[in-house]
Amino acid sequence: MIKKGDWVQVETVVLSPEKRTANIPDDTKHVPLKMWVKGRLQNESAELGDEVSVITRTNRLVSGTLCAVNPSYSHSFGDFIPELQQVDDMVKSIVFGGEKDEG
Repeated sequence: MIKKGDWVQVETVVLSPEKRTANIPDDTKHVPLKMWVKGRLQNESAELGDEVSVITRTNRLVSGTLCAVNPSYSHSFGDFIPELQQVDDMVKSIVFGGEKDEG
């Protein structure tokens, strides 16, 4: 049982497919635009999949479908691309004037 005050994540549909602009790729325009928000559960108790309200870290009240409890933060900038490493090396050589290990 998930209780009031627990750190949770909710999912909300921002735009349904029919409300999305036509100027986006076909595979994108046929799915809803979704938003995921983390915050403290405001309902007395809930289960995954319930419609709930949360208070975010910036004190906004947001409603949505409860999708995670104690969600972690994960960030990715994608897979490693060797060509980008080569571009990085070239830029550093131009900017710093030679082979420098900047990072």
